[in-house]
Amino acid sequence: MPVRPVTAQTLLEMKHAGLAITALTAYDYPTARLVDQAGIDLILIGDSVGMTVLGYESTLPVTMEEMLHHTRAVARGVKRAFLVADMPFGSYHSSCDEALRNATRFIKESGAHAVKIEGGERRAGLVRRMTDAEISVVAHVGLTPQSIHRMSGYHVQARSVEAIESLYADAAALQDAGAVAIVLEGIPREVAAEVTSRCTIPTIGIGAGPDCDGQILVFHDLFNLTFSSPAKFVRRYADAAGFFANALDQYRSDVSTHTFPSDAESYHLSREVAAQLETHNDQTETLSQSSLVAVAGKA
Repeated sequence: MPVRPVTAQTLLEMKHAGLAITALTAYDYPTARLVDQAGIDLILIGDSVGMTVLGYESTLPVTMEEMLHHTRAVARGVKRAFLVADMPFGSYHSSCDEALRNATRFIKESGAHAVKIEGGERRAGLVRRMTDAEISVVAHVGLTPQSIHRMSGYHVQARSVEAIESLYADAAALQDAGAVAIVLEGIPREVAAEVTSRCTIPTIGIGAGPDCDGQILVFHDLFNLTFSSPAKFVRRYADAAGFFANALDQYRSDVSTHTFPSDAESYHLSREVAAQLETHNDQTETLSQSSLVAVAGKA
Protein backbone atom coordinates (compact mmCIF):
# COMPACT_ATOMS: atom_id res chain seq x y z
CA MET A 1 0.00 0.00 0.00
CA PRO A 2 1.51 3.38 -1.00
CA VAL A 3 2.68 5.61 1.83
CA ARG A 4 0.76 8.88 2.05
CA PRO A 5 3.30 11.69 2.50
CA VAL A 6 2.75 14.29 5.20
CA THR A 7 2.35 17.77 3.74
CA ALA A 8 1.79 21.25 5.12
CA GLN A 9 -1.92 20.66 4.52
CA THR A 10 -1.74 17.42 6.52
CA LEU A 11 -0.28 19.31 9.49
CA LEU A 12 -3.03 21.92 9.24
CA GLU A 13 -5.69 19.23 9.17
CA MET A 14 -4.12 17.54 12.19
CA LYS A 15 -4.29 20.80 14.16
CA HIS A 16 -7.96 21.32 13.44
CA ALA A 17 -8.72 17.66 14.16
CA GLY A 18 -6.96 17.89 17.52
CA LEU A 19 -4.32 15.34 16.51
CA ALA A 20 -0.88 15.85 18.03
CA ILE A 21 1.95 16.44 15.56
CA THR A 22 5.16 14.53 16.26
CA ALA A 23 8.48 16.00 15.17
CA LEU A 24 12.16 15.17 15.60
CA THR A 25 15.48 16.25 14.18
CA ALA A 26 17.56 14.01 11.94
CA TYR A 27 20.92 14.68 10.33
CA ASP A 28 21.81 11.57 8.31
CA TYR A 29 20.35 8.77 6.21
CA PRO A 30 20.11 5.93 8.78
CA THR A 31 18.61 8.16 11.46
CA ALA A 32 16.14 9.62 8.98
CA ARG A 33 15.00 6.13 8.00
CA LEU A 34 14.44 5.16 11.64
CA VAL A 35 12.53 8.35 12.42
CA ASP A 36 10.43 8.15 9.27
CA GLN A 37 9.59 4.48 9.73
CA ALA A 38 8.53 5.22 13.31
CA GLY A 39 5.75 7.39 11.90
CA ILE A 40 7.09 10.79 13.00
CA ASP A 41 5.16 13.47 11.10
CA LEU A 42 7.81 16.17 10.69
CA ILE A 43 11.57 15.83 10.43
CA LEU A 44 13.74 18.90 10.93
CA ILE A 45 17.28 18.97 9.66
CA GLY A 46 18.21 21.43 12.36
CA ASP A 47 21.24 23.67 12.46
CA SER A 48 21.68 21.94 15.82
CA VAL A 49 23.73 19.55 13.65
CA GLY A 50 26.54 21.96 14.41
CA MET A 51 26.55 20.99 18.08
CA THR A 52 25.29 17.39 17.95
CA VAL A 53 27.28 16.10 14.97
CA LEU A 54 29.94 18.60 13.91
CA GLY A 55 31.28 19.53 17.33
CA TYR A 56 30.70 23.28 17.20
CA GLU A 57 29.96 25.16 20.41
CA SER A 58 26.83 26.75 18.95
CA THR A 59 24.73 26.74 15.80
CA LEU A 60 26.32 29.93 14.48
CA PRO A 61 29.27 28.44 12.52
CA VAL A 62 27.06 26.08 10.48
CA THR A 63 27.25 26.85 6.77
CA MET A 64 24.83 26.53 3.87
CA GLU A 65 26.92 23.76 2.31
CA GLU A 66 26.91 21.78 5.56
CA MET A 67 23.14 22.14 5.86
CA LEU A 68 22.58 21.16 2.24
CA HIS A 69 24.83 18.12 2.68
CA HIS A 70 22.91 16.85 5.70
CA THR A 71 19.53 17.67 4.19
CA ARG A 72 20.32 15.60 1.10
CA ALA A 73 21.30 12.65 3.28
CA VAL A 74 18.10 12.87 5.32
CA ALA A 75 15.92 13.28 2.24
CA ARG A 76 17.23 9.98 0.85
CA GLY A 77 15.86 8.17 3.88
CA VAL A 78 12.42 9.81 4.08
CA LYS A 79 9.27 8.51 2.38
CA ARG A 80 6.51 9.90 4.59
CA ALA A 81 7.51 12.76 6.91
CA PHE A 82 7.29 16.47 6.11
CA LEU A 83 10.91 17.51 5.67
CA VAL A 84 11.98 20.94 6.98
CA ALA A 85 15.50 22.35 6.61
CA ASP A 86 16.91 24.98 8.94
CA MET A 87 18.36 27.99 7.18
CA PRO A 88 21.68 28.60 8.96
CA PHE A 89 22.82 31.87 10.47
CA GLY A 90 23.80 34.36 7.79
CA SER A 91 21.91 32.63 4.97
CA TYR A 92 18.83 34.88 5.17
CA HIS A 93 20.03 37.97 7.05
CA SER A 94 21.65 40.12 4.36
CA SER A 95 18.84 40.56 1.84
CA CYS A 96 15.58 39.04 0.70
CA ASP A 97 17.13 38.16 -2.65
CA GLU A 98 19.98 36.22 -1.07
CA ALA A 99 17.58 34.53 1.34
CA LEU A 100 15.32 33.50 -1.52
CA ARG A 101 18.25 32.06 -3.48
CA ASN A 102 19.39 30.04 -0.47
CA ALA A 103 15.88 28.83 0.35
CA THR A 104 15.41 27.76 -3.26
CA ARG A 105 18.56 25.63 -3.01
CA PHE A 106 17.09 23.70 -0.09
CA ILE A 107 13.98 22.87 -2.09
CA LYS A 108 15.60 22.35 -5.49
CA GLU A 109 18.94 20.75 -4.58
CA SER A 110 18.40 18.92 -1.30
CA GLY A 111 14.82 17.65 -1.37
CA ALA A 112 13.42 19.68 1.55
CA HIS A 113 9.69 20.41 1.58
CA ALA A 114 10.03 23.62 3.59
CA VAL A 115 12.63 25.85 5.24
CA LYS A 116 12.69 27.18 8.80
CA ILE A 117 13.81 30.67 9.74
CA GLU A 118 14.18 32.27 13.15
CA GLY A 119 12.77 35.63 14.18
CA GLY A 120 9.44 37.34 14.71
CA GLU A 121 7.59 40.21 13.09
CA ARG A 122 10.74 41.52 11.41
CA ARG A 123 10.84 38.32 9.32
CA ALA A 124 7.25 38.69 8.09
CA GLY A 125 8.28 40.36 4.83
CA LEU A 126 10.77 37.58 4.11
CA VAL A 127 8.19 34.89 4.88
CA ARG A 128 5.75 36.56 2.49
CA ARG A 129 8.40 36.79 -0.23
CA MET A 130 9.26 33.10 0.13
CA THR A 131 5.60 32.10 0.21
CA ASP A 132 5.00 34.07 -2.99
CA ALA A 133 7.88 32.09 -4.52
CA GLU A 134 6.09 28.81 -3.64
CA ILE A 135 8.47 28.00 -0.77
CA SER A 136 6.82 26.80 2.43
CA VAL A 137 8.19 28.44 5.57
CA VAL A 138 8.13 27.24 9.15
CA ALA A 139 8.69 30.19 11.49
CA HIS A 140 10.52 30.04 14.84
CA VAL A 141 9.95 32.43 17.75
CA GLY A 142 10.68 32.61 21.44
CA LEU A 143 14.14 31.34 22.29
CA THR A 144 15.95 31.54 18.95
CA PRO A 145 19.41 29.93 19.19
CA GLN A 146 20.85 31.99 16.34
CA SER A 147 20.27 35.06 18.54
CA ILE A 148 22.29 33.63 21.44
CA HIS A 149 24.56 36.68 21.68
CA ARG A 150 21.70 39.18 21.60
CA MET A 151 19.82 37.15 24.21
CA SER A 152 22.98 36.69 26.31
CA GLY A 153 22.59 32.93 26.34
CA TYR A 154 19.84 30.33 26.25
CA HIS A 155 17.16 31.81 28.51
CA VAL A 156 13.40 31.37 28.69
CA GLN A 157 11.67 34.15 26.74
CA ALA A 158 8.32 35.99 27.03
CA ARG A 159 8.27 36.29 30.81
CA SER A 160 6.93 39.84 31.08
CA VAL A 161 3.62 41.26 29.86
CA GLU A 162 5.44 43.43 27.33
CA ALA A 163 7.48 40.50 25.99
CA ILE A 164 4.38 38.30 25.84
CA GLU A 165 2.47 40.88 23.81
CA SER A 166 5.45 41.15 21.47
CA LEU A 167 5.43 37.39 21.00
CA TYR A 168 1.70 37.42 20.20
CA ALA A 169 2.38 40.09 17.56
CA ASP A 170 5.25 38.04 16.15
CA ALA A 171 3.09 34.94 15.75
CA ALA A 172 0.23 36.89 14.17
CA ALA A 173 2.53 38.63 11.68
CA LEU A 174 4.24 35.39 10.65
CA GLN A 175 0.93 33.62 10.20
CA ASP A 176 -0.47 36.48 8.14
CA ALA A 177 2.67 36.40 5.99
CA GLY A 178 2.01 32.78 5.05
CA ALA A 179 4.03 30.62 7.45
CA VAL A 180 2.74 27.03 7.43
CA ALA A 181 3.69 26.42 11.09
CA ILE A 182 5.45 28.12 13.99
CA VAL A 183 8.02 26.61 16.33
CA LEU A 184 7.66 27.96 19.87
CA GLU A 185 10.84 27.46 21.86
CA GLY A 186 11.68 28.21 25.47
CA ILE A 187 8.56 30.08 26.54
CA PRO A 188 6.15 29.60 29.48
CA ARG A 189 3.41 27.03 29.01
CA GLU A 190 0.66 29.60 29.49
CA VAL A 191 2.02 31.81 26.73
CA ALA A 192 2.44 28.90 24.31
CA ALA A 193 -1.13 27.78 25.00
CA GLU A 194 -2.47 31.25 24.19
CA VAL A 195 -0.44 31.52 20.99
CA THR A 196 -1.68 28.08 19.95
CA SER A 197 -5.31 29.05 20.55
CA ARG A 198 -4.90 32.29 18.59
CA CYS A 199 -3.16 30.70 15.60
CA THR A 200 -4.96 28.91 12.80
CA ILE A 201 -1.67 27.27 11.74
CA PRO A 202 0.07 24.56 13.80
CA THR A 203 2.41 25.39 16.64
CA ILE A 204 5.30 23.02 17.38
CA GLY A 205 6.68 23.30 20.88
CA ILE A 206 10.12 22.69 22.31
CA GLY A 207 10.36 23.73 25.91
CA ALA A 208 6.95 25.37 25.55
CA GLY A 209 4.69 23.01 27.48
CA PRO A 210 2.14 20.40 26.38
CA ASP A 211 -0.53 22.68 24.91
CA CYS A 212 1.09 23.22 21.50
CA ASP A 213 -0.26 21.39 18.47
CA GLY A 214 2.91 19.33 18.28
CA GLN A 215 6.24 18.68 19.96
CA ILE A 216 9.80 18.49 18.67
CA LEU A 217 13.03 17.40 20.31
CA VAL A 218 16.59 16.86 19.15
CA PHE A 219 17.15 13.20 18.26
CA HIS A 220 20.42 13.02 20.16
CA ASP A 221 18.77 14.37 23.32
CA LEU A 222 16.23 11.53 23.29
CA PHE A 223 19.02 8.96 23.38
CA ASN A 224 21.60 10.59 25.68
CA LEU A 225 24.01 11.29 22.84
CA THR A 226 24.65 14.96 23.53
CA PHE A 227 27.13 14.36 26.38
CA SER A 228 25.90 17.36 28.35
CA SER A 229 23.27 18.11 30.95
CA PRO A 230 19.86 18.10 29.26
CA ALA A 231 17.53 21.06 29.27
CA LYS A 232 14.54 20.92 31.61
CA PHE A 233 12.16 20.02 28.79
CA VAL A 234 14.20 17.05 27.50
CA ARG A 235 12.98 13.56 28.29
CA ARG A 236 15.54 10.86 27.61
CA TYR A 237 13.92 7.72 26.27
CA ALA A 238 17.01 5.52 26.10
CA ASP A 239 20.70 5.53 27.01
CA ALA A 240 22.34 5.00 23.63
CA ALA A 241 25.62 6.43 24.96
CA GLY A 242 25.79 3.68 27.57
CA PHE A 243 24.76 1.05 25.02
CA PHE A 244 27.49 2.11 22.59
CA ALA A 245 30.10 2.43 25.34
CA ASN A 246 29.47 -1.14 26.54
CA ALA A 247 29.63 -2.52 23.01
CA LEU A 248 32.84 -0.63 22.22
CA ASP A 249 34.47 -1.87 25.42
CA GLN A 250 33.53 -5.45 24.57
CA TYR A 251 34.91 -5.06 21.03
CA ARG A 252 38.21 -3.70 22.31
CA SER A 253 38.46 -6.58 24.77
CA ASP A 254 37.68 -9.23 22.16
CA VAL A 255 40.30 -7.93 19.75
CA SER A 256 42.89 -7.61 22.52
CA THR A 257 42.34 -11.22 23.66
CA HIS A 258 42.23 -12.59 20.10
CA THR A 259 38.65 -13.81 20.52
CA PHE A 260 37.50 -11.71 17.57
CA PRO A 261 37.25 -12.70 14.86
CA SER A 262 36.52 -16.35 15.57
CA ASP A 263 37.02 -19.21 13.13
CA ALA A 264 33.29 -19.08 12.33
CA GLU A 265 33.64 -15.39 11.47
CA SER A 266 36.51 -16.07 9.06
CA TYR A 267 36.49 -17.07 5.38
CA HIS A 268 38.01 -20.43 4.36
CA LEU A 269 39.41 -22.02 1.24
CA SER A 270 37.59 -24.96 -0.29
CA ARG A 271 39.10 -28.38 0.55
CA GLU A 272 40.31 -28.74 -3.03
CA VAL A 273 42.12 -25.39 -3.10
CA ALA A 274 43.45 -25.91 0.43
CA ALA A 275 44.99 -29.24 -0.65
CA GLN A 276 46.48 -27.63 -3.78
CA LEU A 277 47.92 -24.80 -1.70
CA GLU A 278 49.44 -27.23 0.79
CA THR A 279 51.11 -29.15 -2.05
CA HIS A 280 52.34 -25.91 -3.60
CA ASN A 281 53.74 -24.73 -0.26
CA ASP A 282 55.52 -28.06 0.28
CA GLN A 283 57.11 -27.86 -3.17
CA THR A 284 58.16 -24.27 -2.60
CA GLU A 285 59.70 -25.17 0.74
CA THR A 286 61.61 -28.11 -0.82
CA LEU A 287 63.00 -25.89 -3.57
CA SER A 288 64.02 -23.28 -1.02
CA GLN A 289 65.87 -25.87 1.08
CA SER A 290 67.64 -27.21 -2.04
CA SER A 291 68.77 -23.71 -2.94
CA LEU A 292 70.15 -23.17 0.53
CA VAL A 293 72.12 -26.46 0.38
CA ALA A 294 73.55 -25.50 -2.99
CA VAL A 295 74.64 -22.11 -1.74
CA ALA A 296 76.24 -23.68 1.34
CA GLY A 297 78.18 -26.16 -0.84
CA LYS A 298 79.64 -23.39 -2.97
CA ALA A 299 80.74 -21.56 0.13
